[in-house]
Amino acid sequence: MTDVVERTPSLSDPSLYINRELSWLQFNDRVLAQARDRRHPLLERVRFVAISETNMDEFFMIRVAGLQQQVISGLPNPVPDGMTPEEQLSRIHDHAERFFAEQRRVLKGLLSELEGEGIRVVPYGELRAGDRRLLRERFAREIQPILTPLAIDPAHPFPHISNLSLNLLVVIREGGRTFMARVKVPTTIDRFIRLPDREPEGNGGGRPEVRLVRVEEVIAANLDALFPGKNIAASYVFQVTRNADFVIEEDEASDLLQAIEDELESRWFGRSARLVVSERMPERLREWLAGNLDIDPGSVYAVPEPIGLADLEELTGLDRPDLLYPPITPRVPAELKSARSITQAIRQGDILLYHPYDSFAPVVEFVRHAAADPDVLAIKQTLYRVGSNSPIVEALSEARDEETQVAVIVELKARFDEQPNIVWARRLEAQGVHVAYGLVGLKTHAKLCLVVRREGGGLRRYLHLGTGNYNPSTARVYTDFSYFTDDPELVEDGSDLFNYLTGYSNQREYRRLLVAPVGLREQVLRLVEEQIERARSGGEARILWKMNSLTDPKVIEALYRASQEGVRVDLVVRGICCLRPGIEGVSENIRVVSLVGRFLEHARVFVFGEGEDERVYLGSADMMQRNLDRRVETLFPLEEERHRRRVRRILELQLSDNVNAWELRPDGSWEWLRPGEGEERVDSQAILLEDPDATPPGEDR
Repeated sequence: MTDVVERTPSLSDPSLYINRELSWLQFNDRVLAQARDRRHPLLERVRFVAISETNMDEFFMIRVAGLQQQVISGLPNPVPDGMTPEEQLSRIHDHAERFFAEQRRVLKGLLSELEGEGIRVVPYGELRAGDRRLLRERFAREIQPILTPLAIDPAHPFPHISNLSLNLLVVIREGGRTFMARVKVPTTIDRFIRLPDREPEGNGGGRPEVRLVRVEEVIAANLDALFPGKNIAASYVFQVTRNADFVIEEDEASDLLQAIEDELESRWFGRSARLVVSERMPERLREWLAGNLDIDPGSVYAVPEPIGLADLEELTGLDRPDLLYPPITPRVPAELKSARSITQAIRQGDILLYHPYDSFAPVVEFVRHAAADPDVLAIKQTLYRVGSNSPIVEALSEARDEETQVAVIVELKARFDEQPNIVWARRLEAQGVHVAYGLVGLKTHAKLCLVVRREGGGLRRYLHLGTGNYNPSTARVYTDFSYFTDDPELVEDGSDLFNYLTGYSNQREYRRLLVAPVGLREQVLRLVEEQIERARSGGEARILWKMNSLTDPKVIEALYRASQEGVRVDLVVRGICCLRPGIEGVSENIRVVSLVGRFLEHARVFVFGEGEDERVYLGSADMMQRNLDRRVETLFPLEEERHRRRVRRILELQLSDNVNAWELRPDGSWEWLRPGEGEERVDSQAILLEDPDATPPGEDR
């Protein structure tokens, strides 16, 4: 084996690493591919186009903007694959051009299919005179009053264009001169205006045709009302993406909440990172617009209309359940159904749930029950992304009384959730809840809730740990684990962690929890090393992980070493993966698959070994530098063999998936797996919907 290693490159060689940004773009390609997959209902396929657009918007707002800032600053920021910021931006541009072209091609096909189902997005130019009169009346009544046309000339400087707003560049010609104006499309009205439904021709009794018109086309057709007496020569749609990756100097901020509110205001005014224009816009106008926005020509994208495809999400709100996924009925496990209360169920044994196949309601009930229970003395909880109208926040707001201490760690820096988290924080504080904002320089990403209850003359603690957020809405579409326990060592660890988050504790060691940034990476590397030693001694060695992303170089090097020593490594990585599998002498024992389907695969699972010595950890941490170094994360062990067995069955089922799964190749490309001739079709998500305790094909339960 030593001779083999000597002939292979150093494990830090750039050729062994896939670029993080390009890997993410490939993930978004896999999302868009779902829009082509006819096993998904039609409107769900439209939703995948909208999701792919939202993903791309955020990618430019954060990742591309960061690379552009590196170029401007001239500061080196080496990445494991060795690419410079300039090289990355060039590759991103080429990939994005291909992506946008494919996205529009897919959308064109979907719109054609929607027409076949009686839903038509009608180009304004094809409308009949009666429909145009109706829209002009509606424009005058509901749209024109909220529009603010802005002239652009020596007396009117180029206006600020807010982040991701949809705009019309209006060209006016008068007396041989050309003038420009900008009209912002308001976000307070629907993007798609519904015309009166058209009854089907004949007497067949068919479904009426739903007709929709894009609001920007209605505005463009009525610009004469905004610029009376002017000659409107043309108008073109455009959109600007701005840098939204603000940095808070927490150690200098006397009020973190106020500092983040101030930064949220500036998000809409950040440096321009991307300009998307209608492909109809002449080149000279693109250059003029880019110059005024201080955007490099390489960051300008000309695409067919419509622009701003994230708004396609509106179409999924049409009353067409036949074109959407059927609603699911999550399971409530028997041990919860039979118990008088959730705390009684936990006393009878630890409880493991896998959402959305298992109901998220017990998690909500855990907090609600604690809030209403007169014997509960304290509730402590972390909140990262809780969504709107959160029943958990409602319960926490109502829990505080003279004898109940309620402490909540609200992560104000949860990107794009800052504003709702500020609202929740202020509301909780107004109710007398102790609200903390975590630790300076770190995001609190761990998911845990601790309940302290008076029982039998003493105190008993109950702990919920999870891989996902305390958000009932996302729990219906994200796959995540929940774990309830009253294990003495785990609840003690939970108490210590909350003291670390709310006070001045310098806790460095925990009994059973693995905690970042105080040693989680080191403990994971030690567990990998144990499997390497087992392989060297001739034993069965196995590493089986599931996560969102794998980018940390130290972890990747450890997995390469494990592969070189003969450890079988299987990785289920939904998004970014910088590791290259299948390289001779380095990673030929590593397999990487990505699952993309109806549900967003969000759980993090880390299995080491097999049989009696198997160790299984679940938690909040991905194997990324940001998670391991700059976030508070937890991984927790599963002690009961029945729970470990269930988790392994789920992962093995997902590894056998040939419907949702893509496999990563040594060259960095992804292959969408399909059943071979005579091979059983394995859709792990559909199988788990039928039976959350399902086993992989060919395996006995």
